[in-house]
Amino acid sequence: MKTLLVAAAALINENDEVLLAQRPKGKRLAGKWEFPGGKVEKNESPEEALVRELHEELGITVKKTDLEPFWFLSHDYEKEFGFHLLMPVYLCRLWQGDPHPKEHESIVWEFPREMHKLDMIEADAELVAKLSAALENA
Repeated sequence: MKTLLVAAAALINENDEVLLAQRPKGKRLAGKWEFPGGKVEKNESPEEALVRELHEELGITVKKTDLEPFWFLSHDYEKEFGFHLLMPVYLCRLWQGDPHPKEHESIVWEFPREMHKLDMIEADAELVAKLSAALENA
């Protein structure tokens, strides 16, 4: 089974809302919501990949030192897409620039307790409960 390494971020604003991005038309799982991030390329650390992806996807600048390791997600997409997803997830409260959708259909700021109302991609839906518990108890 092929393993796909993807890094993702929960960007958290001053109100403890988290940014979610809607997958664009023409891509797998189009229209579903996800945490921003992307594939870790060869010779790239997950943090380096996330810094690059957040700039490409949202037009923001993030420092590796502002990424706080949060959780490690493992999800089987073998039947649907032929791979197993491994995804380190980071919390990020500091960045430069105003996030805007450069590669996504749309973005939204949501409280973690409200995220279950959105049509999340399956792997990211697993993260919602953990994130909600962490931010509600912080």
